[in-house]
Amino acid sequence: MNTKERLQELTNFLVAHRSRIQPQEVGLIGGSRRRTPGLRREEVATIAGVSTTWYTWLEQGRDIKMSVQVLDRIALALQLNEDERQYLFMLALEQPAPTTFIDNIPTISPALNRILTELHDCPTIVSDRRCHIVGWNQAAAAVFLDFAQLPEGERNMIWLLFTRKELKALAVNWSDFAKGFLAMFRSYYGQYVGDNWYSEFIEEISERSKDFRALWNESDVSTAPEVFIEFRHAKVGKMLFDLTTLQVQGRTDLRCSVYTPSIGSDTESKIKLLMSKIGE
Repeated sequence: MNTKERLQELTNFLVAHRSRIQPQEVGLIGGSRRRTPGLRREEVATIAGVSTTWYTWLEQGRDIKMSVQVLDRIALALQLNEDERQYLFMLALEQPAPTTFIDNIPTISPALNRILTELHDCPTIVSDRRCHIVGWNQAAAAVFLDFAQLPEGERNMIWLLFTRKELKALAVNWSDFAKGFLAMFRSYYGQYVGDNWYSEFIEEISERSKDFRALWNESDVSTAPEVFIEFRHAKVGKMLFDLTTLQVQGRTDLRCSVYTPSIGSDTESKIKLLMSKIGE
């Protein structure tokens, strides 16, 4: 869209969201003399800590100076969700909003859990923005290791790749395998610059693994790397996979890493054999 269209859409967006908020929701008295639904401009301005004149100009799509901090206060005043906040920033500044994060443990929804179950012949791992493993299917446990037996603090894909000998021995092209996950990890690192966990984790694993230090310094970045993987499994031998990472839509910032058996290989039958031996 051109500048005129963008600013008109900004006006429409702000007015629409202002009209959805009832005064009682923000501790104001509604009254019976309101001619328009929702909040008034001056009320949004007060909640956001800006002048009524400035907010009016913003809503009118005028060419005014605005900062990330002020737009964030507008987003809070209008009770925008993360997707709506991003949309506001693109309309107002023509750039994405800084990523916010909540320091909690994401949960696997029933729908995502069903997907994991349905992908019974494709080892699948769900990880969060820190590459912590928060979900997996039976095929992943059979091919990699039983994540349920690991302490929760060690269920991190980056940590396991660089500290567990059995995983390094599993992948024939381990370097490509590790690089794909590191590229995704670095993309998160860049998004969540306010999260000190990353610096602490990188320092700790750098001390443990010279391989991590070497590959991390290559600075590859990818939000969804696609990698061909060849495994040499201790029980069934050669296994070929195409690794695809998929973002889970929603506010939890989860990723599914799906290892699809390569066409023309006997990998799928070997997965079934491994799964049949679980519990023996």
